[in-house]
Amino acid sequence: MANELDGKVAAVTGAASGIGLASVEAMISAGARVVLIDRDEEGLRKACDRLGDSAIPLVIDLLNPESCASLLPGVLEKAGQLDIFYANAGSYIGGDLLEANSAGIDRMLNLNVNAVMKNVHDVLPHMIERGTGDIVVTGSVAGHFPVSWEPVYAASKWAVNCFVQTVRRQVNKHGIRVSAVSPGPVLSALLADWPEENLRKAKESGSIIEPKEVADAVMYILTRPRNVTIRDMIVLPSAFDM
Repeated sequence: MANELDGKVAAVTGAASGIGLASVEAMISAGARVVLIDRDEEGLRKACDRLGDSAIPLVIDLLNPESCASLLPGVLEKAGQLDIFYANAGSYIGGDLLEANSAGIDRMLNLNVNAVMKNVHDVLPHMIERGTGDIVVTGSVAGHFPVSWEPVYAASKWAVNCFVQTVRRQVNKHGIRVSAVSPGPVLSALLADWPEENLRKAKESGSIIEPKEVADAVMYILTRPRNVTIRDMIVLPSAFDM
């Protein structure tokens, strides 16, 4: 995919680790400049020091309304334009609903759903004015199948899937593609709250994938000809039974 994103500016949320960082690396390898967005300032510094001048840090706390609203102005100040927006940041709550606390539910829904909607809402006018753009959102296989051990998380990803598919229909006439990549279990910090037994079984059975494999799917979405939209790509470990 060398040089396929030459001249493009991308912004990626949740970019300091996991799927976000793997996607940043792939985009830079393809010629893009990438604004890495995360609240982890130290993680961003380390990543950008390693990746060089094409990696541009932007510290934002998506759960803070004022900070969240600064995303597009911050990207434009640092990079001048925005061609690709990858809404990847998210959090996870698994287990029995009765064991979840209300504050945790609010935080997860605010990050997984509300922040995605607000960020996409804010970047769309810039892309519409330019007559082109790509928006990708990290969904989940849990947004396509009622996963019984993660009702709150799955509900957030069902909401995201609906949002992607409805917004896509509204903005395709402006030359903007909206897509989702929906992974199964990925070996990343997001699974820190997974039930230990579930994670152990997934590792033993090969039912888990690496962030790079999701990044490869994101790059496939972004590098299709402009007359082609990959509206949703589900990426599963081959041994994952769902």
